[in-house]
Amino acid sequence: MDFVISSSQLLSHLQIVSRVVNSKNSLPILDNVLMSVEDGILKITASDLESTITTTLPLENYSGDGVIATDTKKILDVLKEFPEQPLTFNINTDDKRIDITSQNGKYTLVGVDGSDFPQATQLKADKTISISISPDILYGGITSAIFATGDDELRPIMNGIFIELQESGINFVATDAHKLVKYTRKEVKAQTESSFILPKKPANILKTILPKASDDVVLEFDEKNAVFTFGSIRLVCRLLEGVYPNYNSVIPRENPNKLVVDRVELYNSLRRIGMFASQSSNLVGLKINGNTLEISAQDMDFSISGKEVINCQYEGDDMEIGFKSNFLAEILSNISTPEVTVELSDPTRAGIILPKDNENPDEDVLMLLMPMMINRM
Repeated sequence: MDFVISSSQLLSHLQIVSRVVNSKNSLPILDNVLMSVEDGILKITASDLESTITTTLPLENYSGDGVIATDTKKILDVLKEFPEQPLTFNINTDDKRIDITSQNGKYTLVGVDGSDFPQATQLKADKTISISISPDILYGGITSAIFATGDDELRPIMNGIFIELQESGINFVATDAHKLVKYTRKEVKAQTESSFILPKKPANILKTILPKASDDVVLEFDEKNAVFTFGSIRLVCRLLEGVYPNYNSVIPRENPNKLVVDRVELYNSLRRIGMFASQSSNLVGLKINGNTLEISAQDMDFSISGKEVINCQYEGDDMEIGFKSNFLAEILSNISTPEVTVELSDPTRAGIILPKDNENPDEDVLMLLMPMMINRM
């Protein structure tokens, strides 16, 4: 098979599919990217067995159909060195030879039998649920939740994003048992209530490629797999199996103490004071008294400490509560509003952090952080 294609266009599609390729694979064929031509369409596929991503490009100048695989890293490295220009691919599927002709030269790569490449899993037609979602909504949900996913091999279901479709909207939930995020978009209405747990790796791939998407994402899933299709891209991934924890049960409902504070000011203060916290605990104390918020930390092992006071608006009883500085800073960095509202009940119960004055009435963002015991100086 032969075809002519833009070097930059081919590179951009290869970079998309290469995100699924692992540095170390159990099967040698997975080090390769699969290229096939059929009826004037070039299809490029990569897989790690858990996830498979495919993208397609129409060809104006081609002859013959065929399938071949070639080393992903090598072809990427080669294409990165070409300026924008048409490249001619002459592929001999019998002796697995790939000749690339540019304006100034000719180059040869070695291919492997494409028939050995694993096929993407097919959904069960009788158990498939399908819904169309704006790429902005899917991107917003994944971006808001993914930082709160866990890394615990003993609790793998918490290492992904719980996506919950309801008549009232779609929820993206993630927790590592210390922090929790619930991101809701009310525009997405589901006729049938359903849910699945999206693993972290395909979630990160979607987070990277969705900003360039212009078409709605068609999401299809059954009990074990999900398929995301938009534009020329199709991502198939195996879902995490198990029952997700009842996240609503850990969200305090009665929080009479409400703190409103400048998000960036608090974030910058935490970054500074966090450097004085114990390296083992990263504990910082928040002492709220009237309209002042005192942030403090100490490391007894090195006899260092830090303290700052910033202005705030507070309604409630005077309180002192401790949090992990890095977790709280991470939550603040994933909220976009200038100010945040922190709802508290008492120093032993989780604090709820909400964006204040969210401009989108169809978006609800709730972030929760478990407290830590403060060691008195």
